[in-house]
Amino acid sequence: MTRRRGKARLTAMSKPHRDPSPAAGAARHYSLADRQIGAAKLKAGLHIVATPIGNLGDITLRALDTLAGADLIACEDTRVTRKLLERYVIATPLTPYHEHNAAQARPLLLQRIAEGAAVALVSDAGTPLVSDPGFKLVRAVQDAGFAVTTLPGASSLLAALTLAGLPTDQFLFAGFLPPKESARRARIAELSRIPATLVLFETGPRAAAALAELADGLGENRQAALCRELTKLHEEVSRGSLKMLAHAYADHEPRGEIVLVIAPPPEAAPMSSKETDDLLRQALARVSVKDAVGEVADATGLPRREVYQRALALAKADSEDGNKQ
Repeated sequence: MTRRRGKARLTAMSKPHRDPSPAAGAARHYSLADRQIGAAKLKAGLHIVATPIGNLGDITLRALDTLAGADLIACEDTRVTRKLLERYVIATPLTPYHEHNAAQARPLLLQRIAEGAAVALVSDAGTPLVSDPGFKLVRAVQDAGFAVTTLPGASSLLAALTLAGLPTDQFLFAGFLPPKESARRARIAELSRIPATLVLFETGPRAAAALAELADGLGENRQAALCRELTKLHEEVSRGSLKMLAHAYADHEPRGEIVLVIAPPPEAAPMSSKETDDLLRQALARVSVKDAVGEVADATGLPRREVYQRALALAKADSEDGNKQ
């Protein structure tokens, strides 16, 4: 997944006919436990391959077969993916595909597939298309009528959910918060209304500020977990309220890859009929019936039809009371 926020150097993709494939040179194989294992040539198309999020031992056998059997591997950073290939002695050529060169690289990858090549798509870590531009390539390949297949595997999002100790029956992946303060606060306000566990990516330098703003926007007592360096030697999960975590990291910048998991908002006690009527009367004194119904329905979670019927009943009762007087 893409986690870098700075500008990356734009590297041109190798020209299709000058990029050698294993079929033209080295044999298709990988090494596992000092044993060389052959890999069959893949069918033409795009193969989405999940890679380890830290521990290189978390690669799947099917992923190794695919990486070794592909004609080309499209990756975010060739230096990162090359470490994985060197670990398993895979000779498949690499080409960069990331947010800064995607528009130029996509047509070339489509051309390779059209010529019969099998292209594997990987991210620096985890499952492709999660916070990276891979979905545009998948859509382009599908629109062109070529095959797309996926190989599931490691995901920091799911790994964090399993370690956080928070509800997992419903969750929302919200990616990175916006970098600008106004947009960030607006996004947090939107997230505050979602009745599910939240999962966000964050960087070390921004973690403390993000926790403080999340505590302010979601509630200081919302339980959360900061998960970092998952599957690596220094894996760590810090649990507590958003306020507590914000204080804990105020003067201590967490290092490594970070996933924040935040518990759902507490369930509010159901509003009584009298409380609903009071809200409706206050709204009706300011705005039209339609707008009043919308306000109260949003505030209470009640169906609009039910609130509308209650508004009509209130208006009728108030009118009858006025006639009696």
